Amino acid sequence: MDAGEASAIGARARMIRRRRGLSLEVVAGLAGITKGYLSMLENGQRGFNRRGLLEDLAAALGCSVVDLTGQPYPPPNRTSAETLAVLPGIREIVYDATVDDAPQIQARSVAQLAAAVRRANEFRDAGRYGPAGRELSALLAELHVHTAAGGGHNRRVALPVLVEACHVAAAVAEVVGHQDLALACAVREFEAAEALGDNSALTSLSAYSLGQTWLRVGARRKAAATFAKAVEECNHVDPNAPDTAAAEMAGMVQLGSALLGARRGDRDAVTAHLDEAASLAERTGERNTQLQHFGPINVALWKVAIAVDLGDGVSAAEAVEADPIPVELLGSSLRSANLSLDLARGWAQAEGDRDAEAIRALDAADRAAPTMVRNHPLARELLDDLYGRARRRVWELDSLLNRFDISNRRSRGVNN
Repeated sequence: MDAGEASAIGARARMIRRRRGLSLEVVAGLAGITKGYLSMLENGQRGFNRRGLLEDLAAALGCSVVDLTGQPYPPPNRTSAETLAVLPGIREIVYDATVDDAPQIQARSVAQLAAAVRRANEFRDAGRYGPAGRELSALLAELHVHTAAGGGHNRRVALPVLVEACHVAAAVAEVVGHQDLALACAVREFEAAEALGDNSALTSLSAYSLGQTWLRVGARRKAAATFAKAVEECNHVDPNAPDTAAAEMAGMVQLGSALLGARRGDRDAVTAHLDEAASLAERTGERNTQLQHFGPINVALWKVAIAVDLGDGVSAAEAVEADPIPVELLGSSLRSANLSLDLARGWAQAEGDRDAEAIRALDAADRAAPTMVRNHPLARELLDDLYGRARRRVWELDSLLNRFDISNRRSRGVNN
């Protein structure tokens, strides 16, 4: 099995465990799983269909999540390659400039930059990360020129645009597995919002983004501190205000906090934060500040994702099958893809009994947002797991393997 393939997460875990001189029993105990289950994970007999499991195992082994996933992957398609190509420019400006210090370059007006940043954000929401990142390095550089120019109106109108641009940049870097750059962009997003000072919506958005990024690298303590502070600061938000932006972003913070609870296996925290988010969504209705799509539909989507992380994926998928979530009303390819991927992971938790449904859902996710799905470590692991369980050739699986560009398949016989 190629160590670069998603199917090698278990093999990487075994290699790191042996390098550390740790026994199966010790690592399993630290990760909160049984010795037998860890052995099956290492041997590819069980898949990593919960992000929390991946984080727990990384912590037990004393390594990063990225050490286990092997990200970034070779680009599986042209759009992934295009996305990777924009990262050096983003990296240069994020590390070279600060909110108060920028290169001496000519900058377009803030209004022009704001329009271009919004287009990039719309591309992100559509799952088109290559176009989303195409102009980002120039946009970030020019926005830093405006924010570093001193006080006054120009800086104040540039800072919110910089927050949005950094939010997009973090998403672009994250989707192709460059978590270090995603974290740097999320930190800059947070710094820009803090510099603005009096915009609770953007402060909450940036805290949500930073907390999510800390979670993706397995830094739960940092994520917990970020979310806890943001939740406390959101307590004063009026959900009945005519401008719902602050309440929407407070809701996103609650959703992020619920996800953290799921990763920790804290069902009480999950319930409390989801209830708070649902209450806010009832007040705001369906909104879309900063293209976050906060509202009852999005809360329903998060409930599915969190159920999967808690290991309740089959029941969550069955509930959606019986009463579909109208995700299409959001007009977001990315949200549709995320739901389909969560359903695929949920069906896969039936350990083979619902693999046909898992394959269909994974195919739907890939068609909605191929760059995101093909670079997603759990999607790649799921695909290999489904292939390993298949008792005969399945065209849809072969098609997915080809689309993901996973050519080194598990060596085994297949009954035609």
